[in-house]
Amino acid sequence: MNAETSSLQARARVHAALGDPARLAIVDALTLGDASPGEIAADLGMPTNLVAHHVKVLQDAGLLVRTRSEGDRRRTYLRLVPGVLSTLTAPRLDSADRVVFVCTHNSARSQLAAALWRDRVGGAVASAGTAPAQRVHPRAVRVAHEHGLALDPTGTHHVGDVVHDGDLVIAVCDNAHEDLTGPVRPRLHWSVPDPARVDTDEAFEAAYTDLADRIDRIAPALTAGGDHG
Repeated sequence: MNAETSSLQARARVHAALGDPARLAIVDALTLGDASPGEIAADLGMPTNLVAHHVKVLQDAGLLVRTRSEGDRRRTYLRLVPGVLSTLTAPRLDSADRVVFVCTHNSARSQLAAALWRDRVGGAVASAGTAPAQRVHPRAVRVAHEHGLALDPTGTHHVGDVVHDGDLVIAVCDNAHEDLTGPVRPRLHWSVPDPARVDTDEAFEAAYTDLADRIDRIAPALTAGGDHG
C-alpha cells in the first residue's frame, strides 16, 4: 500500500467516524476543551454507554485520545488529536512559481480572480485570455472597486504572452478549459458562469463571490508548504 492510498483510507475513517450526529457533537464539544466521558454525557444528554460506544469509534479513527487526570487518577479525559481534522482538507498541490488565471477574453473572471488572489493570498499571480478583449469589462472594474480591489481597465493579455513553464494555470471558464489542449494546459478548471452574458451588476457580483469562495478553499492547499505568500 502506497502512502497516498494509506492517507485516503485514514481520511475515509475520519469521515466515517464523523458521519454520526452524536459523534460530531462530541468532536464539537472537544474542540473547545477536554472533557471526561461523564461530562460529555451530561453536557449532551446522552447515556454513558452510548458515549462509550461513540468514543471508541472516534478513538479507532484516530480522532481522540484518553489521558489520565493528574488530580484524581481514577478519572480520564478525552482530547482531540492535534491536526487530525486538518487532514480532511484537500491534499496539497505541487508547488508552482506563479498562479495564472485564464478565461476567454481576460476581461472579467480571470481579472477578478487574479485581483482576489493578490489580495487574499499574495505571491506571484497573473491573468490572461485565449482571445483577449481590448479592455477589462467596466462592470468587473466596478465590482472590484466596491470590494477594495483595483483592476487596470486596459490590462488584458493573451495566454501565449503570459504563461510560462512552472505556472499553475487555472481556467475560470469552460471555453478556456476546453480550448487549451496544447502545451498550455490548465491544471484546474473552475466552471464560473460568464457574467458578461447577463451583463448586470448582480451577475458580476455573483462571479466575484464564486471566485472568492474557490480561492479561500484552494489557498490552504497551495500555501501549506510556503509555496506562496
